Amino acid sequence: MNKVKNYSDCVGRIVYGLISFSLGIISLTMMAAALWEVWISLHEKTLLVKSLLDAIGLIVIGMAVFDVSKFLLEEEVFSSGGTKSPAKQRMTLLKFLVIIAIAVSLEALVFIFDAGKKDVSQLIYPTFLLIAAVLVVVGLGIYQKLTQGEGK
Repeated sequence: MNKVKNYSDCVGRIVYGLISFSLGIISLTMMAAALWEVWISLHEKTLLVKSLLDAIGLIVIGMAVFDVSKFLLEEEVFSSGGTKSPAKQRMTLLKFLVIIAIAVSLEALVFIFDAGKKDVSQLIYPTFLLIAAVLVVVGLGIYQKLTQGEGK
């Protein structure tokens, strides 16, 4: 039974390692593409502000994906085998959701600036995205307060 568990752990780490590596490559490619578009826009002198806003959006998404990649690598590949304590599991969940909340907040701000320049009536959608990010942060705060002191 122990041998099967070791094999399963090894396969899991390999799979998570491949997923993490893939996400890292994708995120770096997104960021490079964003910078390339800005470079082209500078040289062709066309729609620089739009290119910059698009680049911010791609870089923010790329950063969030890279953070998730790093998170998976640290938690699933390099972590020690064994069962995590409830406190460690709580910190892992909080860390992951904070990454998501930051990415959603930044993306909402980019969308707000973009919609503000194009059509003010479109501001409702990024505003709801920003409200969702705030609710995630509030929910995290409530979760942290309610679970404080458990499972240490």
